[in-house]
Amino acid sequence: MSGPLPDPFAGQPDWAPLTPRPVEIVPATGRVELRGRRILVGLPGLGWRGDLRADERVVQGSRTYVPVIPEHEWYRAESDQVEVFAPLIPVERVWVETLGERPSPGAAGREQGIRLVSLDEPANRIPTPVFEADTVSGRRVVHVEDSVEHRDLRAVTETYSGADGDICVRVTPELEWYRWAWRGQPPTTLEVPVHLLWIE
Repeated sequence: MSGPLPDPFAGQPDWAPLTPRPVEIVPATGRVELRGRRILVGLPGLGWRGDLRADERVVQGSRTYVPVIPEHEWYRAESDQVEVFAPLIPVERVWVETLGERPSPGAAGREQGIRLVSLDEPANRIPTPVFEADTVSGRRVVHVEDSVEHRDLRAVTETYSGADGDICVRVTPELEWYRWAWRGQPPTTLEVPVHLLWIE
């Protein structure tokens, strides 16, 4: 007779938020929705380019392509309802960002030193606590609050000492981050303690 299952979060301190799910990269050739998704393009052995968004696949003749839009242009198109140029990239050269499984507390932490990856496909990204990062301003961040992941955020400051003595970073939604560039309109920001933030 078996007893109750062990609680995987039993060793987690109350003050420590759960680590966010990692970004896993999958080929766009699979059955995955593309419209509005973050993507990377590139060639095995050469390299990868990110900060891009996809539109739905396009079939021309016997080939399948993905319309690829720089992320700032995608936000402008969605916000202002304007047409933007989207080059067609063969689907086999496109990878999609998805979210993996959240690691359980007590799982092995980040390895120190150099992490070697394969050049056959883009590498998955493990969330990095902001307090371990050299710089954070302009980076994509995840704010974890009560086990809820708030994504599509950008850091707009480096770490600083907040009014209550907490070490904090100010963040803004990505739409406002990009709008700041194309309209010069300063974003609304939120002060978040660093122990609740991860670099995505």
